[in-house]
Amino acid sequence: MSSLPPCPKCASEYTYEDGALLVCPECAHEWSADAAEAPVEGEKVIRDSVGNVLADGDTVTVIKDLKVKGSSLVVKVGTKVKGIRLCDGDHDIDCKIDGIGAMKLKSEFVKKV
Repeated sequence: MSSLPPCPKCASEYTYEDGALLVCPECAHEWSADAAEAPVEGEKVIRDSVGNVLADGDTVTVIKDLKVKGSSLVVKVGTKVKGIRLCDGDHDIDCKIDGIGAMKLKSEFVKKV
C-alpha cells in the first residue's frame, strides 16, 4: 500500500506524512520521520530494592525474612542467591536457594551484591 511505517503506538497501517512528522489518523500519534522505522520495544528493566539494575547471573542478598508458601520453611535475611534468572510476571526472579530449592522471588525483596 505505502512505504510508510505503521504507527508505533497502535500499529495502524494508515499513517501519513505531515511535513517532517508521520501521523496516525486512528490514534493521533505523531512521531519524527527521521526516527527508526519501528522502535523496538525495550526489555523490561528489573531493579532491586535500592534501584540497582539486575541482570541474569547476578548474585543477590535477601533483605527480609520470606515465608515459603505451602511450607514451614523461611528464607532468612542475608541469604545469598547466586546465578539468578530474570523472568516476566509478579515474581520476576527465578533462582535456586541452597536448602530450599528452586523458587521465584520478587525483586523488591533482594539487594544486588
